[in-house]
Amino acid sequence: MPRLPILPALFLGALLVGGCGSPQDGARRADDRPNVILVMADDLGYGDVGAYGQTKIHTPALDALAGEGTVFTQFYSGSAVCAPARSVLMTGQHTGHTPIRDNKEITPIGQHPLPDSSVTMAEVLSAAGYRTAAMGKWGLGPPGSEGAPTRQGFDVFYGYLGQRRAHHYYPEFLFYNGERAPLPGNTVEDDRNSPGSGPPITRGTYSHDAIADSALAFIRRNQARPFFLYLPFTIPHVDIAAPDAAWAPYRNEDGTSIFPETPYDGGSYGYVPVDQPNAGYAAMVTRMDRDIGRIKALVQQLGLAEDTIILFTSDNGPTWIIYDLEVFDSNGPFRGHKRDLYEGGIRVPMIAWGPGRIPAGRRDDTVWAMWDLLPTLAAYAGTAAPADIDGLSFVPTLSGTPEAQAQHTHLYWEIYGPNPAQAVRAGRWKAVRTPLGDGTIELYDLMSDPAEQSDLSALYPAVSRRMDSLMSASRTPSALFPE
Repeated sequence: MPRLPILPALFLGALLVGGCGSPQDGARRADDRPNVILVMADDLGYGDVGAYGQTKIHTPALDALAGEGTVFTQFYSGSAVCAPARSVLMTGQHTGHTPIRDNKEITPIGQHPLPDSSVTMAEVLSAAGYRTAAMGKWGLGPPGSEGAPTRQGFDVFYGYLGQRRAHHYYPEFLFYNGERAPLPGNTVEDDRNSPGSGPPITRGTYSHDAIADSALAFIRRNQARPFFLYLPFTIPHVDIAAPDAAWAPYRNEDGTSIFPETPYDGGSYGYVPVDQPNAGYAAMVTRMDRDIGRIKALVQQLGLAEDTIILFTSDNGPTWIIYDLEVFDSNGPFRGHKRDLYEGGIRVPMIAWGPGRIPAGRRDDTVWAMWDLLPTLAAYAGTAAPADIDGLSFVPTLSGTPEAQAQHTHLYWEIYGPNPAQAVRAGRWKAVRTPLGDGTIELYDLMSDPAEQSDLSALYPAVSRRMDSLMSASRTPSALFPE
């Protein structure tokens, strides 16, 4: 294997990842534009957080965030799979318009790049004077490509550029901007398609911990100016791995799991074998929750709470490959999971926290989606969003003044891969068509049937025809992702 260049390793790198400037403890800016910390979990289900009904996985930090902020019950991801959800988030365009509409890998590292012509959330906030950082899983372009995060508006990037490498949590290196930054103590079995990224042989540094520590350093280093910190965390995505201490709350004294378990032998899908996948999944969620708590505590310690908004969501619904999502009711009351356009695949948590800006202790059933975040953050930054987007600013809703909120007439999704499909929601109605383009439309009334159990298309043919028209009108064909 080629020798890695000497670059900032974990804790030395954490200082550099924070950016330029020196800390100013207790400094407060005379600037009403809030800092924004946007945390996005990977494959976390709607039902995996206590604020959404979870009782078996401990999420005290997120539950506190929810109690001090607003919990949205009808927030949607941009897609039911990784790369397009990230493309929707960055561009403010839903999957009928956004450039990346499915996972499309480029070897050895990365996915098809987001084009330079796209105007991203980071570019909008950077132009407004924000210091910008992305730390975690990017998935929108290989190293050196036009889609690399530092070419899409981010001043700093630390984490995984490609999704394949993010399947394992003890890689030999992460990327610091465009360079490889070694993680101490990690050696792996080489994946021939992505060197340095296979299953671990030795485990020294948990990548999630390195990413979280770097996020804390960025906040410290940029406390005196507006900043945007995007944290697309890599957990609890499919592979089950966490430091030994993280498992303790979910094991009995004899080391057995507190949950019923079906060991995963690694034979299918190629992930690391694990004897207690359910305990491991819970451990990963709780580890992430711990670090969200550390981030909030630092914001408060630095006197930035009234200058900061924290948003928490997930990129899509839960996966199903290794752990048993039914043990935790990960998709809550909904049908489906990751890669489904039923509610379980696209309805995700959204918790918003911002003392003095976002009301505390509120549950809100407003229907909105990931493509609304770009114009929302632009409005908070006091700048304009690009004209060619599908999103709306939801600052009125976040501020607790829904009477001033513009509303979508409908929301739209499409997905490719092994099960191409389309979906549209208009008011109480939700339609799903499989396959995309010429499949049969299923129609559901989400007000009376949020679990999408009763197809009403035969009873309401006029509604089905209207939903069909909305699907056709909501998309432009993609040469990169043909039907």
